[in-house]
Amino acid sequence: MSSVLSSRQIEAMIDAGAIRLAAPPAHGQVQPASLDLRLGPKAWRVRASFLPGKARRVGELLSALKYDEISLEGDGAVLERGCFYVVPLLESLALGPDVAGAANPKSSTGRLDIFTRLITDHGDRFDEVAPGYTGPLYAEVSPRSFSVRVRQGSRLNQLRFRGQTTPGAATLSDADLAELHRRSPLVDGPLNLRDGVVLRVALDADAFGGVVGYRAQKHTDVIDVDRIGAYAIDDYWDRLPARDGRLILDPGDFYILASRERLAIPADFAAEMAPMDAAIGEFRVHYAGFFDPGFGVGADGGPAARAVLEVRSREVPFILEDGQFIGRLVYERMTEAPQALYGQSGVSNYQGQGLKLSKHFVQR
Repeated sequence: MSSVLSSRQIEAMIDAGAIRLAAPPAHGQVQPASLDLRLGPKAWRVRASFLPGKARRVGELLSALKYDEISLEGDGAVLERGCFYVVPLLESLALGPDVAGAANPKSSTGRLDIFTRLITDHGDRFDEVAPGYTGPLYAEVSPRSFSVRVRQGSRLNQLRFRGQTTPGAATLSDADLAELHRRSPLVDGPLNLRDGVVLRVALDADAFGGVVGYRAQKHTDVIDVDRIGAYAIDDYWDRLPARDGRLILDPGDFYILASRERLAIPADFAAEMAPMDAAIGEFRVHYAGFFDPGFGVGADGGPAARAVLEVRSREVPFILEDGQFIGRLVYERMTEAPQALYGQSGVSNYQGQGLKLSKHFVQR
C-alpha cells in the first residue's frame, strides 16, 4: 500500500540527499505533507506545452523549442498571460525505488489561474515523478487570467511523496470514508459518496453576504506573486451577486466559488480534489487540488473550512445551481501524522476559509 510521506520524512529526505536543494531551504517550504518547489534563476518562453517522453531529457527539447530566455534574478520578470514558459527549479531529486512523487499547483497559484505543471526528464505524464527518479525538475507555467511577476525563489507548485509499503489500494474506498466520517466528521452536513466525498457548490444568497463568487476581469495590471495583501479585489475581479441560486458559467471565463460543505481533513489523512468529472458537467474545478492533514479542522475538532473552487467552463455555457455536485475529494492515508498540521504554523493562509481569493488581495 502506498501512503503519503509526512513533513518529518520529507526533511529526512533532504538530509539524506534524496531531495537536493540548489539554495538554502526557505521558511515554510516543507508543508505538513508536501514540499514547495521554487523557481530557478531563468525561464524559457516556448511556443507550446510538451512532454519529453521516455527517450528524451527536457533540456533536449528546450534546445529545439525555446525562443526567448528570461532572467528571473533580482526583481524577476513578467510572465505574460496566454504564453507558455518552462522554468528549471531549485530542487532536484534522487529518489529510492520505493518512493514516487506527485505535484500540483499551490492554492494561491490556482486561485490566480496560473496553469502550472511539473515536468521531469524521460517523463510521459505531467505532475508525476516515477519511483527511483534521479534528475532535475522543471515547471511549465502559463498565466491564464493575469500576467504575473515572478522571480528566483517564487513558489508556484508543490510536490508530495508516496512511499510503497505493502500491496494494496492507496486511496480510501467509499466504505472506508463512511467509517472514517462516523469517527471523525469529514463534512458538516450529509456525506455524499461517489468514489470519494462529493462536494456541492454554494450559490445561496445567505452563504457569503450576497456575493457568491468572483469572475476574473479580462484586462488588469500585473500581479507580483510574492506580494501578499497588496491588491484591491475590484481591480482584478468582478463580484458575482446571488441570483436565485443560479450562475451561468461563460466559456473561457475563470471563476472563484466555494463549496456548501465545510471540511476537515483528519491528521492521518490527506485529500485531493479530482480536477474534472465529465459526468457532472463540462467544466474544470480546482486546479490546486491538494489538502494537507489538518486542513479545515476547527477549534472543536469539527469541519470549519470550505473548499474554494477554481472553475472554468469548457466549450459551452453551463448553468450551475445552488447545491449542485461540483467535485469530489479523494482521500489517502499518511504514513504518519505530521509534526505540525495545517493551520498550526504561520504559513497556513486558508485555514478556516469561506469564499476567499488568493492571499495577494486585501480581504475585508
